[in-house]
Amino acid sequence: MTISMRESERIAAVDEAWISRAQAHLDVLTKPLGSLGRLEELAARVVAIQQSTSPSVDRKAVFIFAADHGVTAEGVSAYPSAVTEQMVLNFLRGGAAINVLARAAGAEVHVIDVGVDAQVEHPGFKSRKVRRGTRNFLYEPALSSEEVRSALGVGAEIAEEAHACGLQIVALGEMGIGNTTAASAITAALTGQSAALVTGVGTGITGATFDRKKSVVDGAMALHFPDRAGLSPAPLEVLRCVGGLEIAAMCGFVLAAARHRMAVVLDGFIATSAAALAFSMEPAVRGYLFAGHLSQERGHRYLLELIGLRPLLDLAMRLGEGSGAVLALGIIESAVRVYNEMATFDSAGVSKAL
Repeated sequence: MTISMRESERIAAVDEAWISRAQAHLDVLTKPLGSLGRLEELAARVVAIQQSTSPSVDRKAVFIFAADHGVTAEGVSAYPSAVTEQMVLNFLRGGAAINVLARAAGAEVHVIDVGVDAQVEHPGFKSRKVRRGTRNFLYEPALSSEEVRSALGVGAEIAEEAHACGLQIVALGEMGIGNTTAASAITAALTGQSAALVTGVGTGITGATFDRKKSVVDGAMALHFPDRAGLSPAPLEVLRCVGGLEIAAMCGFVLAAARHRMAVVLDGFIATSAAALAFSMEPAVRGYLFAGHLSQERGHRYLLELIGLRPLLDLAMRLGEGSGAVLALGIIESAVRVYNEMATFDSAGVSKAL
């Protein structure tokens, strides 16, 4: 399966000349060279992404893509699949952790249905349903090729809308019972690591349920990618065989956001699995991505290493929803404010280092 992309639509790598230009400005601010550490790196990358000497991340939002997973029939979660719909309604009513954190960050919250196995009625819900959940990938491919294309298109369309609305930075989150199992399978397929290394506890499972989850991921690898040793399968094939509709949509969102030079802050394991697929398709997306935090999910480290990202926070979180990404927005905003508002040695009349 391939996706056609005109050459004019391909993603341009972040220009290192802009990063150097930004660093030159940071180096004449009233501080010892490099003393703001990674804040300087963040500010320089935003400058380069926006190609502006007056960068801004004031217009921000979190996009939560929601879908169900057929693999939940295997008992891989502590919660029934009905919780996907219930939590979506909680988001829409403003009662979830992501709503609280987004309000604190001054970020809008958008919830998009790509594959919830229910008909959710709410004026604030964007319904772009491709199908009502995936198939059980332990026995058959999770999606058809056309369904993968459709879900990727949903994500791209939402990113186009975000760009048209003037958003400057976006946080990426998800909701879908069973999606840590899908993300574990994606991670195993992309990295070649075993299910035992990349499969985590998700919703807090233990004992036999956790063993079952690892066994399901192992079984999916044996069924769909029996010859993956030494050669990663194509990312679109990974999506078709073991992906999720919300994961495919986030992948499409990342690709389109990068084409429009929007900074994207990733949440944890599931959002990063989508970004890893996008990176496998178009390595230039890396320059537009920020890893909001390090999830407690085992596979997250492997995905960050694959893409080449360093997380901004490590708070022992594994909630999802975009929670870690939204927390990181404040750090990036602070970095940009330092760049824009801090005095230079000359303007402040401060002597430079000898």
